Amino acid sequence: MRTAIFGQGYVASILAAGLQRIKEGEIGYEGIPLAEHIPESIEEIELVRAFDIDERKVGRRLSDIVSWYWNGGISFENDYTVKRGYRQPQRSSGEGGEEMLNGAMADTGLEEVVWRLVEEYERDEVEVFINLTTTENVQPFHDATELERAIRENRYDRVSASQLYFYSVTQYDKPSAFINCIPAQIANDPACVELAKRNSCVVFGDDGASGATPLTADILEHMRQRSRRVLCISQFNIGGNTDFLSLMEPERNLAKETTKSSIVHDILGYEVPHYIKPTGYLMPLGDKKFVAMHIPYISFNGAEDELTITARINDSPALAGMLVDLIRLAKIAIERGEYGTVYPINAFYMKMPGPRDAKAIPKVFAFELVRSWIGYGSIDIGDGEREKGGGTDGGEPEVSN
Repeated sequence: MRTAIFGQGYVASILAAGLQRIKEGEIGYEGIPLAEHIPESIEEIELVRAFDIDERKVGRRLSDIVSWYWNGGISFENDYTVKRGYRQPQRSSGEGGEEMLNGAMADTGLEEVVWRLVEEYERDEVEVFINLTTTENVQPFHDATELERAIRENRYDRVSASQLYFYSVTQYDKPSAFINCIPAQIANDPACVELAKRNSCVVFGDDGASGATPLTADILEHMRQRSRRVLCISQFNIGGNTDFLSLMEPERNLAKETTKSSIVHDILGYEVPHYIKPTGYLMPLGDKKFVAMHIPYISFNGAEDELTITARINDSPALAGMLVDLIRLAKIAIERGEYGTVYPINAFYMKMPGPRDAKAIPKVFAFELVRSWIGYGSIDIGDGEREKGGGTDGGEPEVSN
């Protein structure tokens, strides 16, 4: 499973370190949700390339960059060099008002960038691609023709880094998979799903659910099953890594808030005042974010109860462990030819599961949907049995809310 990564940051570095340590027998499979349920071997995952826009990383070896995030000291089987990625250019306010693209003038066409990337994919024989770029506010295209036209016409202001990376993968002449771990709408954009189906690409997304959000989803299902009326929901995170720093920009934070908040009505079936979003950056916290949650609710005979939860969660290892599953699930989907997006996988691993308008469901239910999709038989999650493999990109299985 030859894998390339867009964004050689904290998550990608912890993923690389963890996989190498598993191969060397230093650690077990803790933190990998379906570690031994997926037939594809973890030890067969190969990280072969990464792309980044940070000039401190471009041209450096994986081992050098991992040492910035993890101080355990490690040697990699494939100590690849980080290649230059794509930065969405901004119009300069200086003399002439030039736009810059990775240090070059903006007359570097988007198609040229795409084919430069595709040449790299071909050289490395990549099968699976993971998007771990910084959170960005992306406007979906909805129509594949519009996305293709924006690429052709060099609409730098319209095509985000995530969209360009995804498009480049669909132009790669080999069945592949794109795992979108950030809030940019890819699996939720019909244009991207259409391109993926047309060009033999699997899409998982959007926005990896690895911290407080899956816990909130399961707590809300607990409330629904017991007919407790939720009055409001407060959930916030404060962290000290670069992702939290980028979320201090309002547009990026809004994109994250959208994916984190989509679960409330989907699970409860009614509107609840809520505040669910990253709220701050505090450097001393580092990657171990602080999470707080408060959920007051009405119980029998009008009794008012409440849940108050606080936690410290290592942010990057939580997502990296899920990626070990997603890479292997992507391999299975490619072998089955299930191109487009796959709802059961998205429902468990993502905050805003594609396809568009698919509902978020409790992760305890989604876990069984994934097992069923893999091939563990039909499942019963409280609303009758569902057949093995049901619920791909045509929509989610019916789960009564």
